[in-house]
Amino acid sequence: MQTRNKIFDDLSQLMTNAMGVAQGARDEAQNAMKSLMDRWLADRDLVTREEFEAVRAMAQKAREENAALGARIAALEQAASATGPAPRKSTARPAAKAASKGAGKAAP
Repeated sequence: MQTRNKIFDDLSQLMTNAMGVAQGARDEAQNAMKSLMDRWLADRDLVTREEFEAVRAMAQKAREENAALGARIAALEQAASATGPAPRKSTARPAAKAASKGAGKAAP
């Protein structure tokens, strides 16, 4: 027949309480470390995953639009070269041409 020993009951109770205290200390240390890391990361101006994914999607869309515009420009250039070169118009103004002609002559 087993008898209950008071020493073992007290030791068991003490160990149970010690485990509860250790668990509480562990939780408190985790919370303190998490808040310290959150504060440190906030000071570094790092982006969140959601912000990163949003910018990444915008960049991907911009690359796709650039590729489409590049293909469109290539098609337009090919169509323009097939019809022959367009005559170039002079970009100088008539008044500027007259002023440049008179600048080369000596005054009487």
